[in-house]
Amino acid sequence: MAGHTPSPHKPRRKVKGAGGSSNLSNSTSVESSGRAPSFPLAAFFWPARGSASQWEILPIILMVVGLFRWAAGLWGYSGFQKPPMFGDYEAQRHWMEITTHLPITQWYFHDLQWWGLDYPPLTAYHSWLCGKIGSLIDPSWFALYKSRGIHDPNLKIFMRGTVIVSEYLIYIPAVVIFVRRFSRLSGVTSWSASISLAAILMQPGNILIDHIHFQYNTVMLGFVVASMSSMLAGRYLWSAVFFVAALGFKQMALYYAFPVFAFLLGSCFSPRIHVLRFIRIALVTVIAFVILVLPLVLGAYNEWKQGIRSKPTPLPLFPGLAAYLDPKAFYYPIVEQLVQMVHRVFPFARGLFEDKVANFWCALNVVVKIKHLPAELLQRFSLIATLASIIPPNLILLVRPRKELLPLAFATTAWGFFLFSYQVHEKSVLLPLAPMTLLLAGSQGLSKEIRAWVGFANILGCWTMFPLLARVDLRVPYAVLTLLWAYLLGLPPTSLSVYTLDGQASFKKIVTALIHGAFYLAMGIWHVFEHHLQPPPDKPDLWVVANVGVGAAGFALCYVWCFSRLLLQSDILPKALVGKKSKTKTN
Repeated sequence: MAGHTPSPHKPRRKVKGAGGSSNLSNSTSVESSGRAPSFPLAAFFWPARGSASQWEILPIILMVVGLFRWAAGLWGYSGFQKPPMFGDYEAQRHWMEITTHLPITQWYFHDLQWWGLDYPPLTAYHSWLCGKIGSLIDPSWFALYKSRGIHDPNLKIFMRGTVIVSEYLIYIPAVVIFVRRFSRLSGVTSWSASISLAAILMQPGNILIDHIHFQYNTVMLGFVVASMSSMLAGRYLWSAVFFVAALGFKQMALYYAFPVFAFLLGSCFSPRIHVLRFIRIALVTVIAFVILVLPLVLGAYNEWKQGIRSKPTPLPLFPGLAAYLDPKAFYYPIVEQLVQMVHRVFPFARGLFEDKVANFWCALNVVVKIKHLPAELLQRFSLIATLASIIPPNLILLVRPRKELLPLAFATTAWGFFLFSYQVHEKSVLLPLAPMTLLLAGSQGLSKEIRAWVGFANILGCWTMFPLLARVDLRVPYAVLTLLWAYLLGLPPTSLSVYTLDGQASFKKIVTALIHGAFYLAMGIWHVFEHHLQPPPDKPDLWVVANVGVGAAGFALCYVWCFSRLLLQSDILPKALVGKKSKTKTN
């Protein structure tokens, strides 16, 4: 028709199969015998299975997940009425206080004993923006010094609102677009992709930590997912920009640095060499980093230009560098500012681990007391173990830079970092859980095997964070959100349907059911003991230590599962070694 403008989007590929709009038994295993949904979340969307448009379901998903987030925020937060330092809520509020009242050159230097800023610049800019908006509503919320430890109910509403708005601006759009692109790449129907999207956005760990305990992890995760989504679309420059933004918001995004590097580098040399693409990606990455730190640099330079001189301080991390620099030169305050920022963001002086967390080192410390070993030796051990765990999956991605391998490569690498790297926190388990949960949107993503492993990892991850949540009286939302998510996906302890054999018994399925069953049983028994039995006086941390040991073993299994699946899907092994039955094919 004359004057008609063609759509800029490619039409969704139809999945071939008998019956209705898709062959669900081959693509997602949502149906049982093609007549009924096999788990409650699929049943919830069952009336829309014939819909040809995602826009019929997407508004429902966005409203429901928003409702659960706001309802979760009605609970208390980290540090509520718990002086002297309160908690993460106070840390985030305090950063809004200092960024809105102090010059940018003092952000990383001001009163470091009271929640000194220890995140990269983009977090500081985000805090500044939120603080400016909040100050328009009530300046007392962020009054310098006077607002410390404030527990204003209206401030709580505002702070909760900043998390939700930030998430709906960054994380949720990134996940929606990723699921759309990844499901289309994998040949998954729109209806099945909508179920996956709801499951991903209802992930209990993110809601518990960001919307109840209080943090902004999903902003960083949103940038990471946007980077992965850009890779799927072949927009490699945007992928680099989004990942720099993720690093600029939280340094924990380094968990994903290796797969980002491996995929982008591999895409420059496979299937053919693209020298110009390599140069452009490198140039855009450098420019993005420069823009990220530019306000700090300009702030330091402007103070020097105005004659504002602070007393030179020893440069942390690089104490010998000061001997080669002129304290009166224009570049000295810039170097001082950047070095201090790096020092605050990467606190190597804190040791291998600060608290009991379910990774290899803390579990090992239960058996062999390693925490008292020299810090340099522990750092070396950590570096070697981390590299040994993350290099193999990234070599696979470098040699086989296939888009369908991205979630597995990201998850495997993040599990390696979580298990073996330096200064791991309980909440860091959200980083491997994020890409692993994205597998739900891929080929066979809602099949019993993938639901079983993704569900196991998420429920185990929430369980290992229980001691952190219990310290701030968040037992009830922990139970409600984890059990709700388990129910929606047909997972233990609410259902054993993911482990039913359906007449196709195999050694792999039986072993998976037995291993997962043992862990679920251990988690249940642990909760009973932790609630009813006091630990011995000479072992006050007995239940926490048991949590660490079980969690570390379970996470190691998740690493092995992700890596083995990555190895099989990459087709990097000889066919004779893999065998036809064990080889997993992607659409």
